[in-house]
Amino acid sequence: MEANAAPELKNRGLLLTGLIIAMLFGALDGTIVGTAMPRIVGELGGLGLMAWLTTAYMLTSTVVVPIAGKLADLIGRRVIYVTGLIIFIGASALCGMAQNMTELILFRGLQGIGGGIMMPMAMIIIGDLFTGKQRAKWQGVFGAIFGLSSVVGPQVGGWIVDALDWRWVFYINLPVGILAVVLISIALPKHKAIGKVKFDIPGIVTMITGVVSLLLALTFGGNEYAWLSWQIIALFILAIVSLVSFVIIESKAQEPILPVRLFKNRTFTTINGVGFLMAVGMFGAIMFVPLFMQGIVGISASASGTVMTPLMITMIAASVISGQFIHKIGIRKQMLSGMIIMAVGFYLLSTMGIDTTKLLASSYMLLLGLGMGLVMPILTLALQESFPKSELGVVTSSSQFFRQIGGTFGMTILGAIMNHKSSVLLEQDLTPVVKQLPAEASGLATSMTDMIHTNPQALYSSLLNPESLAKMPKEFVEHMLPILKNALVTSLHQVFIVGLVFVLLGAVLTLFIGNIKVSDRKSKKSDGKKEELSPELA
Repeated sequence: MEANAAPELKNRGLLLTGLIIAMLFGALDGTIVGTAMPRIVGELGGLGLMAWLTTAYMLTSTVVVPIAGKLADLIGRRVIYVTGLIIFIGASALCGMAQNMTELILFRGLQGIGGGIMMPMAMIIIGDLFTGKQRAKWQGVFGAIFGLSSVVGPQVGGWIVDALDWRWVFYINLPVGILAVVLISIALPKHKAIGKVKFDIPGIVTMITGVVSLLLALTFGGNEYAWLSWQIIALFILAIVSLVSFVIIESKAQEPILPVRLFKNRTFTTINGVGFLMAVGMFGAIMFVPLFMQGIVGISASASGTVMTPLMITMIAASVISGQFIHKIGIRKQMLSGMIIMAVGFYLLSTMGIDTTKLLASSYMLLLGLGMGLVMPILTLALQESFPKSELGVVTSSSQFFRQIGGTFGMTILGAIMNHKSSVLLEQDLTPVVKQLPAEASGLATSMTDMIHTNPQALYSSLLNPESLAKMPKEFVEHMLPILKNALVTSLHQVFIVGLVFVLLGAVLTLFIGNIKVSDRKSKKSDGKKEELSPELA
């Protein structure tokens, strides 16, 4: 062991550089495409399929996370990580060469597989490389990179599209991805699996079917299809049947993808429960604050993105410094403090009104980012400190998996709450105004009435656009704008209050976390002995 320690130290800098590059571009690709969508649709057509560009990536990247974590434990970190990178690079090239929307959607799904493998691997390798106290700092850095991508992604996408072409949104991944492959291949030694590797194929199939069905139902329910439509009900039934089958299969499998026994562990269920609830609230802020700023304060889309910058700055700072506090106050107290600060931030968001300034909104974002930064990095750390090295991949990937499911759930439920409240208010106050439109504007009246009932968010986006308003009669705009803004403010207040409830539930859940101590060693003791550093990093 001693003779092998030097190469690990020598290559650590290269490895961290490769991990950061891969994490940044993998996370960016989840959001960067949004800005390029109008250009993509303009060239390839397929407007009705546009939502699938995001959905395909989200589905595959979410479902592959726990599979990647288990395979990393079975056959080694390097082969799984490099495979994920190669899939991501190859799919990026195919996306850039796509000739129609169907091809692009299929390639985006393939790209999501690569991205989903890359995301948990960085955290798993950090768990291998560092002691508990060091992990908190580095996982904070990587968690902050992931969060940063959700804000800067759209802006980066805009720059690339304006300066080059939408295809370069994908092509730019090639040189960067190849650099990451080279660095990680050099710095992360190969691991040789001992004995025959057994893959849980039935578990993989039932989990993919169940999770994809659930995510599709949550994504399209109340949007593409009514919640009680046969399509959504069928998806929920398929999800339930598949996930129940998955649990039964996993309880009997020799090498389960997500061992059922882990859910009997209080630390595992509690930590992942907190992560799930935090993600619901976090995505509420990321999704709806820019809408508030554009619709109520009246700033541009790009400027509304800068309102989120304070959130990212404090989240990054808190994530990095949280490692300095955690061994002094403990995981449970720090997690509880972070959730309470997040809850205060959500309460303040629910007080914003028509007169709220950009500066005041940014100050609320500072507080919210502080709370998120105190919690996010220690979710993974707490799990890694509670389980042996042999299960590091499974428990680390589970943390991200449940947060991604929580994010999807949060976007769905908070979006549904906003649409329902908006529909009620707009039907009550705006419909009478729409009915007064002159006969020559009957097409506009019909379109607006449909959006009031089916998609109020689209109505806000179109009618709060200065270009759209300029085409409408002045008197109509004067009567309509106050109604729209009042409905938007009231609806968003309800969204932030519901987000607050989820965060408070997460805060209560932290009270049930055991006394987890952050260690100075790289692995947890197992079977009464200290485990050695995993072969691939030794």
